[in-house]
Amino acid sequence: MKKNKTLYRLLILSAFIVINAGVIYGISQVYAYLNTGADRSQILHLDVVSDQYYTPDITWSTIENPGRPLEPFNQQKIEKDYLDAWYIRNISFKTGSHHGIEDHYTSKARQKLYETLEENNTQEIYIEGTTLTHDLSLEFYSADGTLVVLTDRNVSSFQRVFKEGQLYYQGESVDNYRIIMLLEDGFWRIRHLEKIGPTSEITPSQASNHIATSIAGINYYPQENPWNTFGDQFDTETLQKDFQVINDLHLNTIRIFIGYEDFGNSQVSPDRLEKLIGLLNVASQEGLDVIVTLFDFYGNYEVSDWTRTQKHLLTIVSAIKDHPALLAWDIKNEPDLDFKQRGEDLVLAWLQHSITTLRCIDQEHPITIGWSSPDAALFLEKEVDYISFHYYKNLKNLSQVYTKLKAQTPKQIVLEEFGMSSYRGLWNPFGYSEKDQAQYYRDFLEIQKRDSLHYLSWTLYDFREIPNNVSGVYPWRKNKQAYFGLIDIHGVKDDAYSVLKNR
Repeated sequence: MKKNKTLYRLLILSAFIVINAGVIYGISQVYAYLNTGADRSQILHLDVVSDQYYTPDITWSTIENPGRPLEPFNQQKIEKDYLDAWYIRNISFKTGSHHGIEDHYTSKARQKLYETLEENNTQEIYIEGTTLTHDLSLEFYSADGTLVVLTDRNVSSFQRVFKEGQLYYQGESVDNYRIIMLLEDGFWRIRHLEKIGPTSEITPSQASNHIATSIAGINYYPQENPWNTFGDQFDTETLQKDFQVINDLHLNTIRIFIGYEDFGNSQVSPDRLEKLIGLLNVASQEGLDVIVTLFDFYGNYEVSDWTRTQKHLLTIVSAIKDHPALLAWDIKNEPDLDFKQRGEDLVLAWLQHSITTLRCIDQEHPITIGWSSPDAALFLEKEVDYISFHYYKNLKNLSQVYTKLKAQTPKQIVLEEFGMSSYRGLWNPFGYSEKDQAQYYRDFLEIQKRDSLHYLSWTLYDFREIPNNVSGVYPWRKNKQAYFGLIDIHGVKDDAYSVLKNR
């Protein structure tokens, strides 16, 4: 009986301790919540954080103010709140929604936006737009730190205007703005946004650079990590051995690929950049020129994504544009394959903007686009410095295709990819053999010698594994893709290797 009473008392005491611990924990959580600043992204009612999806290039020409100096902290805060306001404005014009406007504009400013949105909705107009560059100057900063006047010059923007579901207008322009912002509830809100001066259309950049050498090259991936050149297996010793093999083939150029997501999209990985520079260093040591393809495995093109791709481009180009191994830029690998899904107009507009952006920071190196076929090769012909196309069809028509292109453009033409898979097996019993591949290269070299073709073959190695995102999951596709190399998976040089070497 005494044992039972003791047990009951222990149970009651334990329950009391647990209940009190729970109450104390609950009070502490409420206290912590009440003393924690609100999450800005929640206050702004953003479905996504703008600094991940909206990263225009922004500079400050001046922050001089005759009265109160603009403190670095407030400068950063004004900049962020100002860009957030643009971001929400762009979303509102696309969706027709008032969502988030009151968090970024004062009552008078948002009333004008509401009226514009109402008119657009009535006429079934929506606008896909983004700003890409901002150049801010401080005009006035009040003594009490609650009012700021800015000028934003050379605001580059792109818009696609749709009316009743149809594309009505598409273009890139440059404008200047005067802005008044007020500090309310700890956040800077736009009080006044006025366009000043006429709008100027951005004209496509003019191509002027030429390839200074005759290209005889190859598309390059390391054998053990294809489509992942700059991953964990990156090794400069492997690169050096491979580049010596390429030299043994008497080739002078390699084409490499920068995966957009692999490099961190807009937030380019310092580790990937270091490896890219390392590859260029080895190429330079071995006397090889390098064509850098800037956007591999990218296919979004949405206007709202342009600031991210622009930042990716600016970061990479700025880092390596002066490297002695760099021969040329290839904006995008086979973008014409995205026409059907993403829309030809949008893809071409993105390419054109990327070329213009690139040319602003590098006027020395030629620019091209790696079109998947000769049928697409003359898209943006005036904007690129030389024409590139890929060709995997029967060689009997190659000379005719090349001659036709030459008649249509004065630009240099590069056969950027070509080759034959030597896979013949379970999934392709009637495929080509290594002897067929060797004959293919003999036939190609006859055409090349006669027509003086610039070329890069596909590719140096056969590969053991092909990623699913390259050719899908079907084994007949993956196996075919794995056997385009001049050297097999055991390191044995195929007959095609000797043909190319002894040309």
